[in-house]
Amino acid sequence: MRQFLGSLRPRVSAEERVELTLLLSPAERHLFDSMALRDQRHGLDVYCTLRRQGHQDPDLLTAALLHDLGKGRISLWHRVAYVLLSAAAPMLLRRLAAEEGAGWRQALWRCLHHPERGAEMAAAAASTPEVVRLIRLQETDDTGDSRLRLLRAADEAC
Repeated sequence: MRQFLGSLRPRVSAEERVELTLLLSPAERHLFDSMALRDQRHGLDVYCTLRRQGHQDPDLLTAALLHDLGKGRISLWHRVAYVLLSAAAPMLLRRLAAEEGAGWRQALWRCLHHPERGAEMAAAAASTPEVVRLIRLQETDDTGDSRLRLLRAADEAC
């Protein structure tokens, strides 16, 4: 609910954009700028959560900013449908999501496959192998990986 309410009027301040230039490469910055504003805001919220916790690992922080990159630009109702279906009817979600389907079906497919898509985009932008790995595995249950645990916890907190 918090993420939904925050996505209604997302903003990224000029100061936050300046901070991004210190962490992201020009190619990664281009990826960040290509994301929907609500995904930019969410990525910054995850990043700020990790920073408040004292984390300074550039790969972890970069992955926080770019972890939803693979979703592409989708409408708010697509996001709501994805969240509800993934929680209540994951099998139905997988049946409805289609890479080559109608706009709404393709949006569900991008949400469902965003970790792999985002990882591929980050790799193409020459992100470090660790950033690519964190984006790709962000939704796995690898409890032995401290970076993944941190990224997931911050993502769920935002």
